[in-house]
Amino acid sequence: MAHRYLMFYKPYGVVSQFRPAYQSQKPTLAQFIPVKDVYPVGRLDADSEGLMLLTDDGWLQHRLTDPRYGHPRTYWVQVERIPSEEALQQLREGVWIGDYRTRPAEVRLLPEEPPLPPRNPPIRYRKTVPTAWLEMTLYEGKNRQVRRMTAAVGHPTLRLVRIAIGPLRLQGLNPGEWRWLTREELQQLTEWARAVRPSRPVVRSGLRGPESRWT
Repeated sequence: MAHRYLMFYKPYGVVSQFRPAYQSQKPTLAQFIPVKDVYPVGRLDADSEGLMLLTDDGWLQHRLTDPRYGHPRTYWVQVERIPSEEALQQLREGVWIGDYRTRPAEVRLLPEEPPLPPRNPPIRYRKTVPTAWLEMTLYEGKNRQVRRMTAAVGHPTLRLVRIAIGPLRLQGLNPGEWRWLTREELQQLTEWARAVRPSRPVVRSGLRGPESRWT
């Protein structure tokens, strides 16, 4: 039987699994996706939004979640205040989150608010504090990494939307909707996943002690 591949626009407040967590009242994927035996490729926190890929293809699952392959994931990130070029450069080069220094990332300040549907519920604005939007592409997936990174440079995240996984872009969907990948999207994603070569682990030492990471 052929494998199945679908994309989902996860709304705010939805957990990235089909079964509810213990004593959790948050909605799950099962309330939006009536397809059995497909599984999320990675996760999005409940308070994050955007693109999720689901499939029953174990090979693709492995290639897109194994940290050795370092596949890119791109986010639009709304933060408090306007980051300086120095803060943006810190994010690009890597920042300490706990005892871990993040890998280099691609970060740019967006010139205007991106075309996103309103969040439900909306974020809490402070009239005296301006906000800005960043586009960030990461090559690793630590727990709540984007939020921890922006907080580390003094710009807490207010809203976080994943817009891309590798060559796959969030398009043609509204929050809560899903669709099958097109033949062209699947071909691009598969070819890209096959082309990425695994990296080897290295051990670095920093001011905060030894650290292992994938490069």
